[in-house]
Amino acid sequence: MSKVFVLDIYEKPLEPVHPGRARILLSQRKAAVFRTFPFTIILKIKGEPLQIEPLRIKLDPGSRTTGIAIVNDRSGEVVFAAELSHRGHKIKESLDSRRAFRRSRRRRKTRYRKARFLNRRHHASWLPPSLESRVANVQTWVNRLARYAPISAMSMELVRFDMQLMENAEISGVEYQQGALAGYEVREYLLEKWNRKCAYCLKQGISLQIEHIVPRAKGGTNRVSNLTLSCEKCNTAKGTLDSAVFLKKKPAVLQRILAQVKKPLKDASAVNTTRWALYERLKATGLPIECGSSGLTKFNRTRKELPKAHWLDAANVGKSTPDVLFVKNIVPLLITATGHGRRQMCVTDSHAIGFPKQHKERHKTFLGYRTGDIVKAVTPKGTIRGRIAIRHRPSFRIGKVDIHPKYMRRLHRADGYEYQVKGVVALPPHS
Repeated sequence: MSKVFVLDIYEKPLEPVHPGRARILLSQRKAAVFRTFPFTIILKIKGEPLQIEPLRIKLDPGSRTTGIAIVNDRSGEVVFAAELSHRGHKIKESLDSRRAFRRSRRRRKTRYRKARFLNRRHHASWLPPSLESRVANVQTWVNRLARYAPISAMSMELVRFDMQLMENAEISGVEYQQGALAGYEVREYLLEKWNRKCAYCLKQGISLQIEHIVPRAKGGTNRVSNLTLSCEKCNTAKGTLDSAVFLKKKPAVLQRILAQVKKPLKDASAVNTTRWALYERLKATGLPIECGSSGLTKFNRTRKELPKAHWLDAANVGKSTPDVLFVKNIVPLLITATGHGRRQMCVTDSHAIGFPKQHKERHKTFLGYRTGDIVKAVTPKGTIRGRIAIRHRPSFRIGKVDIHPKYMRRLHRADGYEYQVKGVVALPPHS
């Protein structure tokens, strides 16, 4: 299982310890809980200086989910693992909704007013809010984990797909493309683009083969724009036929495939857009950074026969990955970005209408609590733990239950994130 972070009396990170050891230190009152997520303890007594083994934080940035792993390069032990879910898509939806409301107000029985969307200036490193949130989330957690663990280096997946390498193997040498890594960049790209489904029958969860839309026998090339995925049955039935001939009686399927060929990878584009911004911000921390590609990550994970997971991908990023990774009993912390609330003071009724229906209070806190706090409530009917939503009256919501604040004790302050382990709100056993 993941280890527990330890700080000394000066809040400097020490070597992470086994949860059993942390439980003993807490029961003997030699340590206290410093932070609940990630679970961190702080020592109360000054001990002898220990030999601290440096750790490496490894990142697998994604459009929707980023994998995080802290690995001991020498022993191959995974000390901590997490999966960070971003809210970039929600931010874009909120901005689209706000824009629609604004334009509706400007047109609704009023004089004409010229649009003002061309009078804004941005600095050179500006990113759209939906992309900026992804970079900021990763940056926040790298800085946070660096305060709780002795991090000495970083590894990140800088390129999702090495497009130049797929088109021209001579860029980094023929051995790279024709050696042990042959096909991993191309195959990972196709799996992402075709949603891990057969392009012809849409079956998934089966073994897929790389297939040429225009077959080689008819002059087709190996360029990725001419490649798709197919199950063995469809690939055998198609043979050396052109896709247009093979799907002559299924024009809708042919049209869908040709449209998908030209369709850009939305999520991959978001990762490619933010990769260098994230790299520059992580580089500013002063820690050495190792970069790798998605194909190399999959090669490392497949060679170790590890299942597909974001945190396992993160643990296999880069050439520094140990030959053996100890991942047994590791349960990743599931982190979901929720934001710090919104500044909208007037709630509207629906996206189609946008008329005001409710006005919010100007204060985010009430009786010392705020929405997003994780609390423990001991009531006459039982004990409840969870994330609260405040009401400006003495009755807060935990899930679907109303709880009076007098029964509650805060375990973790709202920090813009929600925490879960296997679908259950993560709470330490001693709380």
